[in-house]
Amino acid sequence: MDWSDSWRGAFRIELRAEAVSLAYRGWPVLPGTYPTATENGVTQWAGRSGLELHGPIPVHRDWVDRIGTSPDQVATWWAGRSYSLLVATGHVVDAIEVGTALGRRAAVALRSIGVPVPIAATPSGRWMFLVKSGSTLNSELAGNSDVHHYAKGEYIPLPPTTMAHGVVHWRVKPQVCGWNLPDAHVVQDALVEAVRTPAGYQLQTA
Repeated sequence: MDWSDSWRGAFRIELRAEAVSLAYRGWPVLPGTYPTATENGVTQWAGRSGLELHGPIPVHRDWVDRIGTSPDQVATWWAGRSYSLLVATGHVVDAIEVGTALGRRAAVALRSIGVPVPIAATPSGRWMFLVKSGSTLNSELAGNSDVHHYAKGEYIPLPPTTMAHGVVHWRVKPQVCGWNLPDAHVVQDALVEAVRTPAGYQLQTA
């Protein structure tokens, strides 16, 4: 990726607008570290004092205490830097993250029952299904190494956050479901069906 100031500046306005929009809808937005210079093939992350080897992570070490910050304050966070856009899970929104193959099959299963679910995807091939907070994974999914449930005490990157090798993007935007997050069990049922579906088999959509 080109980490030039001009390239990064083009994203800052978009990041700020998206962060403020999410904050107005009650989503717990946080500024995160962003990728900068690469040294010996390893991308470093800026935003805190000094550089970090892994990211994105919250810029503020007391980020838990900042959950629920007003949209006006959120706007000031992105006034000068192109911080990553993070959302704290366990408050309004949770995320169920899976690999691309499993995510595609689950998305087909959800379409077949007419349930739109916001889905964000990372450049590394992870899909995040956004759901209402408050549930836990059922036993079948909890034992699956390809599934991770982001809940209280965690956070996720949302579009248009830049990563080491690309940009987080929407597979299904929240607007498609009118910003109404589904109950977690709906997505979990689709994922269980997808897990039990042989790889390469196309789920029925009719």
